[in-house]
Amino acid sequence: MSTDHRPFSPASERNRGPILDVLLQLLPPQGTALEIACGTGQHAAHFAPALPGWQWWPSDPQAEALQSTAAWCEGIGNVQPPLQLDVMSPDWTGVPSEVDLVFCANMIHISPWATTRALMQGTARHLRAGGLLLTYGPYFVQGEPPSPGNLAFDADLKQRNAAWGIRWLHEVQAEAAAAGLQLQRRFDMPANNLALAWGRPAT
Repeated sequence: MSTDHRPFSPASERNRGPILDVLLQLLPPQGTALEIACGTGQHAAHFAPALPGWQWWPSDPQAEALQSTAAWCEGIGNVQPPLQLDVMSPDWTGVPSEVDLVFCANMIHISPWATTRALMQGTARHLRAGGLLLTYGPYFVQGEPPSPGNLAFDADLKQRNAAWGIRWLHEVQAEAAAAGLQLQRRFDMPANNLALAWGRPAT
């Protein structure tokens, strides 16, 4: 806990700068962003002021996360009130009908595999033409030796919950393809993470 009693994620504090650098490379000056699994809200609180032309919609299924995000983002004019959203819901109630960005960090490996499918399908329902899904986290990649840190992290995740674990990138790509999305850009990030930009194939 920080001294002002907002829940604090050391990982979010570490990775927010590198992720923002990717967003600044990818995004136009204006747009609407939906954040899936916003957690503490530290990402929204960091990204929104640096992207003043963007409206940021944080969401999470947990009430505690929504309270934390509201506290972190208090007074930031381009952050909308946090939405309670379960990615598994067939309808993402309250989400704008079209968004330019869906951002999802550190959910795919800390949730059952079905949530990856739901993320891709829901993104496809709401993503405006030319928009992007940006996912962030660790992945295993065919042909690339896994880092010892990711192997240990994967084992720890599976010990905590057998349905969790670092995913193989080609399997995530297959779920994206089933939803009409493809991997467009890959960014190698600190601590053996990847930032992956997904979108609809160019016509």
